[in-house]
Amino acid sequence: MHPGRRLAMAVVGIASLCVYVLAAGVGYRLFVELWARRPSPAVAAIAILSGAVLFGLVSYWAGTTQLKRSLDAVELPYARAPGVYQRLAWLTERMDVQTPRLLVARLPVPNAFAVGGTQGAIVVDSRLFGFLSGDELEALFAHELAHLENRDALVQTLAYSLFQNLVGLVVVLVLPLVILAGGIARALALVRGRPDRWTESLLGRVQHSALGVVGLLTVALTLLVLAYSRRREWAADDRAAAVTGNPLALARALRKIERASTPDLGLLTPLYVHGEDDNALSRLLSTHPPMDERIDRLVERAERDGVPMQIRR
Repeated sequence: MHPGRRLAMAVVGIASLCVYVLAAGVGYRLFVELWARRPSPAVAAIAILSGAVLFGLVSYWAGTTQLKRSLDAVELPYARAPGVYQRLAWLTERMDVQTPRLLVARLPVPNAFAVGGTQGAIVVDSRLFGFLSGDELEALFAHELAHLENRDALVQTLAYSLFQNLVGLVVVLVLPLVILAGGIARALALVRGRPDRWTESLLGRVQHSALGVVGLLTVALTLLVLAYSRRREWAADDRAAAVTGNPLALARALRKIERASTPDLGLLTPLYVHGEDDNALSRLLSTHPPMDERIDRLVERAERDGVPMQIRR
């Protein structure tokens, strides 16, 4: 390396090092001041929890409102489907939930989902009324009512908000150290005339490890939320089976929905990539358990409970 360039790099490195050392000193003084005025652990915990709950409630309200507005859904009049409303009333009498609004929309795939709390709404794709029997539709309603009964969407949003705040707190505590360690590592690398080797130094490895910890926490948070979502699907299946006494009806409904959601491309079907491969990674990153497992579980429950293969009522 040319001596002049080496000298210039050393000067820049020393100047950068002075800046980062000064920043470290200021940061240390600020930390000491903040630590001296820190609230009690109980107050800090209450503040974090309150902030997480408030942010979660706002996110839940905003998300639910935006979802309803994005759907071209209309409320199903009672006069058009009295039998459907009678089944819905029969279910709500047996569950701890108020009668929800029944909205009909044209969703991307035939499906149904619940929005809101115990007095929420069930959004149903209009095609479901064409290929689901009355018992199958009832079982599907029971599944969605179970989500409303347990406030699954709200609880999941609040839990995610809490964990997100905790991860954010870790980031706030770690980020200054990450920036300082990386800056000093780069400055020392310049002084040594090897700017591209800064990641091999101790401080460079410290920065890499700290970023890795934050990344792992973020991944762990995501996987935890997805696992909770899958668990609530199992619970909603169980609740629907218990209320209706007919787990096979829900199993048939799920199978029909799965078939209706799978594109039929004829001879091109083997060449089509559905994007829902049944592998360990896709299961880990899914909000719902595999459909086959849900159906098998319901069939096993029917056999265990001695439910006849015919529709119960």
